[in-house]
Amino acid sequence: MAEDLGVDLATVQGWESGRRPLANIRAHALLDLRRRLPALGADQMVVGLLDAAMDADRIIGSALDPVRPDLHPLAGWVHTRDTAHLIDWAVNGIAPPALASRPTPTRRGPVATAPLLADPERSAFITHLRTTAEAAARMGSRGILLHRQTLYLASYDRSPEATSWAARALHDRRGVLSVRGWSPHWAEARSTATALARLGDPQPLLDFIDRSMADDDTGETANLNYWAYWLGAFTQPQADDAFMRDRNRADWDPVTLLRRGLTQGLHQAPGYVDLYVHSIWALLSAHPWLPHAAPALAAELDGRAVRLLDGTSVSQRSRRELSEVHYVLRDYGT
Repeated sequence: MAEDLGVDLATVQGWESGRRPLANIRAHALLDLRRRLPALGADQMVVGLLDAAMDADRIIGSALDPVRPDLHPLAGWVHTRDTAHLIDWAVNGIAPPALASRPTPTRRGPVATAPLLADPERSAFITHLRTTAEAAARMGSRGILLHRQTLYLASYDRSPEATSWAARALHDRRGVLSVRGWSPHWAEARSTATALARLGDPQPLLDFIDRSMADDDTGETANLNYWAYWLGAFTQPQADDAFMRDRNRADWDPVTLLRRGLTQGLHQAPGYVDLYVHSIWALLSAHPWLPHAAPALAAELDGRAVRLLDGTSVSQRSRRELSEVHYVLRDYGT
């Protein structure tokens, strides 16, 4: 591999061991590496995660070597699901869904099977997220993005003590959930509600859907734009949450959004399946041509909608919306 890439053996060994982080190489060398790896047979999906992986490294590195809050990588950039999943991998050892089905290559010697942080580093990272979230809450409008993202990532810690802290911190922000329609705190309210649902309290999310999304064009637009960015249906980096309210965005594909995350996530999101249901309903309402553009995907989605309707795991609103989704898709599911 070193010969094919035109580098010395120690360089490749440094990349593999972590002694030489990819983020530290020159920009042109990184670009060349990203172009050459697929040509050499590397999995293109995995190569495509390099940016998210380096972002995850930056976020973790900012905790282990703290920076000023205004220079924090979570203060000036909206992170994505891929980055969050890679951070979860480092914190909890849970492989991202995109990588879970990939075979683990055999390595020589005593090497880790996952990029799991050592206990002292993990503790430092979680502590940093908490203190940064608390500091950002005192920064007013300048700290909205930093607070939202650090608080959300802090809820990834699964320990009982951490769950208790996250629940208290999230409940302290319940005030943002009371705002109707769009506000500068809309994205924070959405993240707060979904994090509470993941911790076992689904009611704030149900209330948020009713109060800040349903029957509000800007709220519905913000939700779909956020999904499109979070799930990678469009890839232009965003410096803050303002892009969510743009009702004239034409840089993401509804079919990609439906395929890339919403349909698959419908059965992978215990705790906030109602958000997936409402988002799918809103996407089909805004783009009624979607079933014709992707009939196989429509049939798959209809099958999942029917299974949910046969169960008892969704709210009454979701049951109504799923019934409408099934009505639209029924010809594709038979």
